Amino acid sequence: MGDKTRTSTHPGAAGRAATADRPSSVRNVVLVGHSGSGKTTLVEALALAAGAVNRAGRVEDGTTVSDHDDIEHRQHRSVQLSLVPVTHDGIKINLLDTPGYADFVGELRAGLRAADAALFVVSASDGVDGATRMVWEECAAVGMPRAIVVTHLEAARADFESMTDFCAEAFGRDDPDAVLPLYLPLYGEHGPDGNAPVAGLLGLLSQKIYDYSSGERRELLPDPTQLPRIEEARNRLIEGIIAESEDESLMDRYLAGEEIDVKTLVGDLERAVARGTFHPVLAAAPAPEGSRQGLGTLEILELITGGFPTPAEHELPAVTTPRGRPCPPIGCDPAGPLVAEIVKTSSDPYVGRLSLVRVFSGTLRPDETVHVSGHGRAGRGHEDHDLDERIGTLSSPFGKQQRPLTHAAAGDLVCVAKLTRAETGDTLSDRDNPLLMEGWSMPDPLLPLAIQAHSKADEDKLSQGLARLVAEDPTMRLEQNPSTRQLVLWCLGEAHRDVALERLRSRYGVQVDAVDHKVSLRETFGERATGRGRHVKQSGGHGQYAICEIDVEPLPPGTGIEFVDKVVGGAVPRQFIPSVEKGVRAQAARGLAAGHPLVDVRITLRDGKAHSVDSSDAAFQTAGALALREAAAGARIDLLEPVAAVTVLVPDDYVGPVMSDLSGRRGRVMGTEQTGHGRTLIRAEVPESEIGRYAIDLRSVSHGTGRFSRTYARHEAMPLPLAGKFREREQKVS
Repeated sequence: MGDKTRTSTHPGAAGRAATADRPSSVRNVVLVGHSGSGKTTLVEALALAAGAVNRAGRVEDGTTVSDHDDIEHRQHRSVQLSLVPVTHDGIKINLLDTPGYADFVGELRAGLRAADAALFVVSASDGVDGATRMVWEECAAVGMPRAIVVTHLEAARADFESMTDFCAEAFGRDDPDAVLPLYLPLYGEHGPDGNAPVAGLLGLLSQKIYDYSSGERRELLPDPTQLPRIEEARNRLIEGIIAESEDESLMDRYLAGEEIDVKTLVGDLERAVARGTFHPVLAAAPAPEGSRQGLGTLEILELITGGFPTPAEHELPAVTTPRGRPCPPIGCDPAGPLVAEIVKTSSDPYVGRLSLVRVFSGTLRPDETVHVSGHGRAGRGHEDHDLDERIGTLSSPFGKQQRPLTHAAAGDLVCVAKLTRAETGDTLSDRDNPLLMEGWSMPDPLLPLAIQAHSKADEDKLSQGLARLVAEDPTMRLEQNPSTRQLVLWCLGEAHRDVALERLRSRYGVQVDAVDHKVSLRETFGERATGRGRHVKQSGGHGQYAICEIDVEPLPPGTGIEFVDKVVGGAVPRQFIPSVEKGVRAQAARGLAAGHPLVDVRITLRDGKAHSVDSSDAAFQTAGALALREAAAGARIDLLEPVAAVTVLVPDDYVGPVMSDLSGRRGRVMGTEQTGHGRTLIRAEVPESEIGRYAIDLRSVSHGTGRFSRTYARHEAMPLPLAGKFREREQKVS
């Protein structure tokens, strides 16, 4: 970085997996950016520059480092977190490539958990989307060091300087002078018009040219006519670095006209980057075919090794015992107690189940027994783990290869085979000293997908396939709805849903059909009613005799069902009154007009008749059910729909469209409040039947910047015209 002229070393190439024994020799970096920004291309370029792949960008088996999932090839986009380890200047760099599409934000959060610093990849032709800005703010809130890489400089109308200013505005709200470029691109003779390639970089600190036109970086002295171009940008960069310097005398010396040594500036720059207070902007372009070094790749590798923090510098998550008793903070020490976390679970057709693990403390070795502790997400189908498991082989992924490792020390990332019970988010620790790491936040899946097995053969495999699918992806939730009797897979969006169905089919051999998702409707009486149930049968021997008369009246929402006994004179013997109650409650559970459970009514037993021989428990249960059905036949039955309490967080610019959209869904806006950073929280109540696709529609209305949550509030009466349409639709289906 700056005046450094280091070149790449290649200890991780040629099929050997690099092993890092010290946290100081590891950098864990997550790449963040919107879909199409060029993250995967940049990872491949960095792997090529680091010598991890050959000049054709291939691993020795002919695949590329981005060859991970057949679904990604078919969809032409990343759908999962992938790890690409490379080595530069004796430092192992774990590059974590994350999907840019919002449906796979769970993979992004796993990458953020496993990393110590982030590279935000921004396309010069597309700019910065709202979702990327929100991730930046999340990283800022926890102090994660960040840098920015501008890609697609070869695109028409791409302008690096303008994009840098845009990034300073988008990412540097609090301090725009903390988002500054380290280099300026040098274009061909036609300038940045989209046709001339970017031939090199001009270092603002070193005032040297790094020429990539030959496919290998060459260091040249600039033409004197080029220096005036960088003077303003260089002075601003120096001032920005000095402002973040821990040496308070540096600013006074600079203002007094003293020329600050470049080595001093680079050292202060690296420390400011590692602290997360300065965010350099770099440029990148892929290497020409047959070349080894793409534009800016060595500069990025130098920034990562010199400026990004080691795992030992990153504050680690809190640790407790599995029972919740706090423990002293852990350090990133290979000789310390074992504390590791599963950040991703996947299935390999040849190896089986693979767990991507970040080792925070201690050293993980194959074939040892570890304790597995899990927070448990019962609502999402994940059990609370507290068990021992044997570690399988350790390996380092590279494309479709798994390169064996003898161990994984604190700070490193490794793949662990054959953990049959452990799931994403679980903690691995010493068997004799079990520990549990504080969990990380996962987005709630809010798009329902009702499914059923396509055939009997699929039905036999469905349960196991779904269990494995949900174990791999904690952002999915599996629900067996007792009211609608539907199997519902909750997803984050349409793309997430499509990938889930494809994985069920291709990976687990289960074909399912999507069906319309039903909400849990209820029924209630809209007015008072009476009913008489008569169950009298005589067919030889003991007959059946039971008569009961009831009154039904509606109650306030949420009351449930009340049963009142007002029989006088023993018209219904005392031993049969519970039988009547059991019968009416059973009928209420089955429903009346549309087959939905009956709620919020008071049922009063006021009279009846019995026979000394033929009356029985079963007869009075039947009579009670018949009485309730007769009461319903002569009364108005209201259809109740579930209403959700919805909170929507959006930028202020989208408050109007979002509130209008909620109103169009029969929603009632209950209030708004400012939350800072130009965002507003909207509280509303909306019928659940109107927000089945809200996870998709909100993304469209808010241009990907809105988030929402929902909780059940209550059931309330559906408007009569709409209730009629619902009943007609249900009759057609049945």
